[in-house]
Amino acid sequence: MNSGQSMLVLGATILFALISLRFNTAILEDTTLQIQNKVNLTAFSLADDLLEEIKEKAFDQKTVDFQAIAVNQLTPAYSLGHAGSESWPNFNDIDDYNGYSKSVDLPHAEGYTVTSTVNYVDSDGSVLSTQSFYKKVTVTVASKYLNDPVTMSFIFSLHSKN
Repeated sequence: MNSGQSMLVLGATILFALISLRFNTAILEDTTLQIQNKVNLTAFSLADDLLEEIKEKAFDQKTVDFQAIAVNQLTPAYSLGHAGSESWPNFNDIDDYNGYSKSVDLPHAEGYTVTSTVNYVDSDGSVLSTQSFYKKVTVTVASKYLNDPVTMSFIFSLHSKN
């Protein structure tokens, strides 16, 4: 083989190596994106599952047995949270989930932490320090696999439960 043919073979080998490297990089980026999407979807599912669970609960301890109630009879804002005798999964009203936290370690969803907070809000969603007929539940899901925690919120009104 002469030097001209050797240079062509060398050039073709370098070109093939560059194309192979770019192809492998594209596959790796695609796989990384698929994994990130699965992690985010799992986090959203965990947050939504908790919100759906909370939607089944009474608005307040005082409305477990549904009755007409004045706003000042609702649980005070500083007392939101479960009573000492209540524990999950036996929560019976929305504010029992204030300060709630659980770890999720399943084969397909490991290392997730689901937390929730409950606040009284006005009809626009602004947090209040007094009782109102609106409660905002914020569920946050964190994991070392997430770039940022996933947060979902829902505002409940006293009459939102059927």
